[in-house]
Amino acid sequence: MKLLIRNLDRLTTEDELKSLFQEFGAVQSCNLVLDSDGGTSKGFAFVEMPKPGEAKAAMSNLNNKTVGHNRIRVKKAEGKKADAKKG
Repeated sequence: MKLLIRNLDRLTTEDELKSLFQEFGAVQSCNLVLDSDGGTSKGFAFVEMPKPGEAKAAMSNLNNKTVGHNRIRVKKAEGKKADAKKG
């Protein structure tokens, strides 16, 4: 299951994010979205977890959790909308 994590502190690293989600299960991939100009975080990321039960546990436990200086928002990534924008 692919999760969208929003409202990330700009200083949060991909490794920190991955370890946060690994508390709830296996993390297949973790992708912190970076600004192409400066290479700084855009404040959101995608985390993929292969087991839906573990992803749901991570989502319910980490949504509205304070990480760094921000309360993050975690929800299931909507694949259909993203795919429609590509084509």
